[in-house]
Amino acid sequence: MVASESEQRHAALVLNPVKVDAKRLRTALTALSAQHDWAPPRFYETSIDDPGTAITRTALEAGAAAVLVAGGDGTVRAVAEAMAGSGVPFAVVPGGTGNLFARNLELPLTQPMAMMEAVFTGITHGVDIGWARLTRPDGTEDEHGFVVLAGMGLDADMIANTSPDLKKSVGWVAYLDGAARSLPGAKPFRVVFQVDDGRLHSTKVQSMLFANCGALPAGIALMPDASLDDGQMDIAVIQPTGPLGWLGLWRKIWWDNSVLRRTRAGRLVLERRGRDASIRYRVGRTAETAMVAPTSIELDGDEFGAAVRMYCRIEQRALRIVLPAGHDVSRF
Repeated sequence: MVASESEQRHAALVLNPVKVDAKRLRTALTALSAQHDWAPPRFYETSIDDPGTAITRTALEAGAAAVLVAGGDGTVRAVAEAMAGSGVPFAVVPGGTGNLFARNLELPLTQPMAMMEAVFTGITHGVDIGWARLTRPDGTEDEHGFVVLAGMGLDADMIANTSPDLKKSVGWVAYLDGAARSLPGAKPFRVVFQVDDGRLHSTKVQSMLFANCGALPAGIALMPDASLDDGQMDIAVIQPTGPLGWLGLWRKIWWDNSVLRRTRAGRLVLERRGRDASIRYRVGRTAETAMVAPTSIELDGDEFGAAVRMYCRIEQRALRIVLPAGHDVSRF
């Protein structure tokens, strides 16, 4: 007996019409749903007032058997915030500038049909989500999810100084221009932070990053030991001093993390060299940071205003991510 449409499962597609070809994706998902005997999909478009969180909750309340998101990292972040803990399969259809979460999941970046097909024929795997609770200068608090990283200081300033028009024309490379604009006025600021055990650390930094995953475009490993499903957050304390300090930071991220660590001989070189003071790494399930003055914040590449305190935590395997059949999860 063929199930009635009301009894059939349906997929929901949350899309950012500015980032993706909405008509093409709607047509493709409708055809795939019919092919696999699912009810017609339902579509939800983001807006200035709702980047994706509220409409995703609406889709879940409507009984979606799977939720797909098509857009940039900001859209993925907003939808993931609503998907966390739902148990509903969550498919990422890359469509933005950086596609950082999709890159870390090693998804096919230029094959949206493959990711939509995976909803019906693929597998699911649990991955972590991060949460950042921000205390604003006026004492109010708000909490938001992130799937890639939360950053403060220079990292957030770089995001704010990146031209949207340049991003559209040259992609993620535009962030280099944002960095160039931010560096001349960058000044270290003092923070007091603690990770898991409650031991307080006080230091001056240019930025602090709290990451769920660590791969950037062009094969750059910002957080070389970060894992998507280990329930741990990788933290980078960035504190270069002078031109040589910035050179050391770049060498650490690009050469050491992204090249030397990939071979046994390279790892031996790093062991003998010792620590680099320009960037220090820590790992924990929670981290709390207090700043002496309001500091700019970014989550997954989106500006989130200024805060005087930030508490980050990891919720292990709270997202049930859709992957193509046979997808290798060993490097997660």
